[in-house]
Amino acid sequence: MSKTHKKRQKGRELFSRADFLKKLLDNMQIGVIISDQDGYVIYINDTYARFLNIEPAAQIGKHATEVVANTRLHIVAKTGIAEVNYPHEFKDIGFLVHRIPIREDGKIIAVLGLVLFDSAQTASRLAEKLSHLESKLRHAENELASLRSARYTFDSIVGVSQEMTTLKKEARRAAGGNFPILISGDSGTGKELFAQAVHHASPRKPYPFVRINCAAIPENLLESELFGYEKGAFTGAGAGGKPGKFELAHHGTIFLDEIGELPLEMQPKLLRVLEEKEFDRVGGTRLIRSDFRLIAATNQNLEEMVTAGKFRRDLFYRLNVFRLHIPPLRERRTDIIPLATHILLNLSQEAGMGDIAVSELAQKALKKHDWPGNVRELSNVLERTLSTLNGHTIDLCDLPFYLHRARLKPRDVSRRGLKSIHAQTETEAIRFALAENNYNKTKTAKMLGINRTLLYKKMSRYNIKLEPE
Repeated sequence: MSKTHKKRQKGRELFSRADFLKKLLDNMQIGVIISDQDGYVIYINDTYARFLNIEPAAQIGKHATEVVANTRLHIVAKTGIAEVNYPHEFKDIGFLVHRIPIREDGKIIAVLGLVLFDSAQTASRLAEKLSHLESKLRHAENELASLRSARYTFDSIVGVSQEMTTLKKEARRAAGGNFPILISGDSGTGKELFAQAVHHASPRKPYPFVRINCAAIPENLLESELFGYEKGAFTGAGAGGKPGKFELAHHGTIFLDEIGELPLEMQPKLLRVLEEKEFDRVGGTRLIRSDFRLIAATNQNLEEMVTAGKFRRDLFYRLNVFRLHIPPLRERRTDIIPLATHILLNLSQEAGMGDIAVSELAQKALKKHDWPGNVRELSNVLERTLSTLNGHTIDLCDLPFYLHRARLKPRDVSRRGLKSIHAQTETEAIRFALAENNYNKTKTAKMLGINRTLLYKKMSRYNIKLEPE
């Protein structure tokens, strides 16, 4: 018998000894624990027992949860699904573990647990790093979801007028489809509010709502913002490239605000994306498909822009599949007070001021104003008023003066001097305040924010009688 053959024979005999595998496992610098198909421990090696500060032989026959409180050996025994590199924590120390089901004739007969460490300190550092990375990932995912999500629903849209009631019904009907929506209306009417509400009511609600303002991005960067770019596509491009808005809106909604500001040379590219639902990044050669729903908004008259050659006719028809037009606030004055009440409620809650009321005179002034800035202007006025308010009721004197005086036309300025215009404005303001307060001088002075003595002087200067004419 050769020397090599004798060595092999000796090795086989060693391996076949009953205690060899136990000695092998006990001397490994990893924790080993084995349970049967019901989760009861049938083996634990010395390394793991020393770490747990327990007697190995005393653990045999115990359920795995009695040995390690948060073990999952019994769970893997039931599911049959291996857990590899699974984070595990014991006594505030983190580890990576393997839990491997062992099968015989297709049935699970045991589960092997391996605790990967060469020392408790090393394993702790590894698990701590892993936990930190997972925490950062969760934070990034939550932040991204927050940025992309729609905050507003149809319940956020306040309005009791017939116009708004009808418009909300049309928008709800549009939410169920996939066709493009074009929202038109003056600046400040709430076009993005409607866009978000449509997204929130649609089947695409769980997916991103991605917004881009076509007027706010420089023309030379707009294409890369919409479609993304590959690394090295242009000077200053990020090393790893960047996905565009259409790519980020996959399965969700992309909202193109101020679509009328889209440059003419970009319009055919947008038309192609709308028709084909595919594009390539700037500097790229790979076609990217994206399943998105497009909502566009404009405060311009796109029909007139088409006639003037400033907007492509084919793109307009592609966008104008379902039209939602939001009327200005001056055309739905019954919405002004409900909107003011809603805005004040939100503002007062943020400031911790309690309920804020609006007097009848102040309500009349709000309803008479034309609100060229629409809801945005109303919100701005109420926010400024609230910042200087004493008490919990907004009176006429608390509102900006221009809300309760006659509107001055530009041609009047050129015809008359500043003193004449100032005198007329003061006269009209005093007459208005007197009439609103039934010629009570104390209340009139309070409304105008002056004392009674000054009120009498001004009434005498402008020949305003103490009683109605």
